[in-house]
Amino acid sequence: MPGLLAIPSTQRAVIANDKLNYTISDHAPMPVVAPDRVLIKTEALGLNPVDTKMIGPFVTAGASYGTDCAGTVVAVGEDIEAAGRIKVGDRVAGLADGMEGLRPQSGAFAEYVAVDGGMAFKMPESMSFAEGASMPLRIVTACMALFYSLELPAELLEKPTHDPFPVLVYGGATSTGTLAIQLLKRCGLVVLTTCSKASTALVESFGADKCFDYNDPGCGAAIREHSGNALDYVLDCITTESSAQICYQALGRCGGKYVGLEPLPESTNKRKAVVPDWILVSWLTGQKISWPAPFGTDGMPEAKAFAERFFPFIHALFTDGWFKAHPIREEPGGLEGLLDGVMLLRQGKIRGQKLVYRIADRKAHIKQEVV
Repeated sequence: MPGLLAIPSTQRAVIANDKLNYTISDHAPMPVVAPDRVLIKTEALGLNPVDTKMIGPFVTAGASYGTDCAGTVVAVGEDIEAAGRIKVGDRVAGLADGMEGLRPQSGAFAEYVAVDGGMAFKMPESMSFAEGASMPLRIVTACMALFYSLELPAELLEKPTHDPFPVLVYGGATSTGTLAIQLLKRCGLVVLTTCSKASTALVESFGADKCFDYNDPGCGAAIREHSGNALDYVLDCITTESSAQICYQALGRCGGKYVGLEPLPESTNKRKAVVPDWILVSWLTGQKISWPAPFGTDGMPEAKAFAERFFPFIHALFTDGWFKAHPIREEPGGLEGLLDGVMLLRQGKIRGQKLVYRIADRKAHIKQEVV
């Protein structure tokens, strides 16, 4: 195997047990390093809301959980070696394909993680592993939503527009929201966002031009008035029926494009002039996904083609240190602590922060599993 360093035959990982619950295995299989994969020895893990939603038909016994990680490259596949962008010894942040039954060792919550080479981001020297582990999913999600689904011109990232138009980011204080704000401001656009009053300073620090309180009953109408009834683009980082309702109210008289981060009932679309969409970052790999409909797919080559065209520029921005991290909260306990974090997120106790864990930390198994 090209660029291979000595690695163990088994590892510690958070996997699904026979009851399909989260548990820690001390002898999980090692992932295979395919030609287009990078093997990372993990130093830090980032916990995302999506990681806590893997239940029922989305779970395969023995498969590993997790999407965000950061660490050091210890092996690369033939295609990665030939491309030359990533080599053994590089510090990278990676987006993994967690809880996929067809690739059961592909999750990020493990000592070693194999990620698609296009989803491995070389870290700047100034970035800590903890900070790096907070970044990949938010970057890829925001990019896919804005430039693949909403079809904003990607060239604006290099040559900002001189004729700015508004874009609404609903849920601007989320980790995806703050990343989307950065990208939109780089494009020279006017960023409208919703958040609580307590989060206004946070979203403004990332560049939001105007903030609206989503708790205000007239929030949608206020956005529509502020944008001169001409808002054409909305990214909904919350994606509930209530958030979608506000977004639809905010869009201008001619309708526009709406993208959420998961599917909503067709009844949510109250306006025929609005084109609704939703995204799943796993589509960007072009591989088959075994999750139940509408998430599963036999592969989306058009999404993979977009990723291959688009992300080389994002890789360069990341390595140059352009992206600003969302506030992180480093929690103790490594994988054991991460199980506690799953419950914290499910209980809604974490707001405006990204939970991060160092893989080397360990504590007694206070939690044997999480249902």
